[in-house]
Amino acid sequence: MDIGLFFGSFNPVHLGHLIIANYIAENTEYKKVWLVVSPQNPFKQQKELLEAKMRLYLCNIAVEDNSNIESSSIEFGLPTPSYTIDTLVHLKEKYPQHRFAIIMGEDNLKSLNKWKNYEKIISDHEIFVYRRAGEGSAETPQHPNIKILEMPLLDISASYIRQCIKEKKSIQYLVTEKVREEIEKGGYY
Repeated sequence: MDIGLFFGSFNPVHLGHLIIANYIAENTEYKKVWLVVSPQNPFKQQKELLEAKMRLYLCNIAVEDNSNIESSSIEFGLPTPSYTIDTLVHLKEKYPQHRFAIIMGEDNLKSLNKWKNYEKIISDHEIFVYRRAGEGSAETPQHPNIKILEMPLLDISASYIRQCIKEKKSIQYLVTEKVREEIEKGGYY
């Protein structure tokens, strides 16, 4: 099976993430997409993150009605911080029958040369890249495995959602209704 891996903190998961994942599942040969929840991204501060198991739970309830998208805790059993290359090696060993692609924003592609073993990531995996609002078209790595996709995007971010919560503003229509209810019930962020 061909599986698209959408790595992220998902702090919290929002409709923008789900639109991207669904677009990949509907418009590429990768008919299954895993939201890979990263317990600790090497480029993010741990103190800003909701506990990893709760972020995974929010992803689970966000995608429970879509059989093409599922959340993954694969990085929970790996050393932190989470490096994409280590996760890919682990997945290849655990699921040799699957082919994995990576889904990332254009901002991540521009900094890909800072990632651990980025050359191996590019050479061994297709990378589907979505544009980010306000990113412009600066120089990005060129490789046959890198595919820039034009897809519908929402100009929202998890940091914007967290700010709304802090300011006691509604996050309705930014996250799924079940995620919104769980965040409010739990008093998260």
